[in-house]
Amino acid sequence: MQRERVADDIYVFTSELYAQVTAGAIITPDGAILIDTLVFPEEARAIKNFLEQRLNCPVRYVINTHYHSDHTYGTCFFENTQVVSHALCHDLLDTRGREGLAQAKLSAPELRDVHLVLPHMVFESGKMTVHLGNKTVEMWHSPGHSPDSIVCLVKEDRVLFAADTLMPVPYFVDGNYDDFINSLHALKDGGFENVVQGHGEVVLRGEIESKIEDDLQYLATIRHHVETALDNQQPPDVLDEIDIESCGKSRIPLNGLVQDLHLANMQALYQSLQAERAGTFS
Repeated sequence: MQRERVADDIYVFTSELYAQVTAGAIITPDGAILIDTLVFPEEARAIKNFLEQRLNCPVRYVINTHYHSDHTYGTCFFENTQVVSHALCHDLLDTRGREGLAQAKLSAPELRDVHLVLPHMVFESGKMTVHLGNKTVEMWHSPGHSPDSIVCLVKEDRVLFAADTLMPVPYFVDGNYDDFINSLHALKDGGFENVVQGHGEVVLRGEIESKIEDDLQYLATIRHHVETALDNQQPPDVLDEIDIESCGKSRIPLNGLVQDLHLANMQALYQSLQAERAGTFS
């Protein structure tokens, strides 16, 4: 696991075991606020040891940015914390999350000690704030990647933990294309110092606006390709010939995983727009 300090009291942890997924810790005199917890126990325990043993900073709050396993499985290793999320995250963990963990344990024995922790504090609309010591974390709903996604702003440092609303390529297979566009627009002109993506490298201040614009352009480009295929009554597999680079994104990040995410986006959007057109003409 890699550790990076992005502000005096803010650390980012990047997994070396799964898709460069990230977690973050905000250090205060009264303890730490942890944003996401990674997927494998080995790395979650390493975060805990660093914070509690090296820094003598016990974790008081865990924020789950959404219910996906790579962001939540490690939560159970942070006992005696208050777990915070969107209300939909609570519900999705209690349904899809439980089913997913049961399936994952069948093929991943390293997950044997994992159990799901349902959030204790949730919000549905507007903003929710956690204040600890000298730090304030403001959260708001940012759906698109998943229905329950949130982003978290450390107000004193203007560091945004964008979770999977920002990652090397937008990915909405478990979410909604239109919601994603709205959530990206909501991040524009935010005056952030740094943005921590849910996967991959930290986005620095001078790159944030262009990153958001690039993501919006990518989403517009793949929609154009999908609508062209539908207009020409072509089958969905024709989209497999359109690689990520032709849509303005590099295939290099996340060790090439972004190409698979891109192809999944195209197929999901094809199915969604096809169903939308069928409903319009029925």
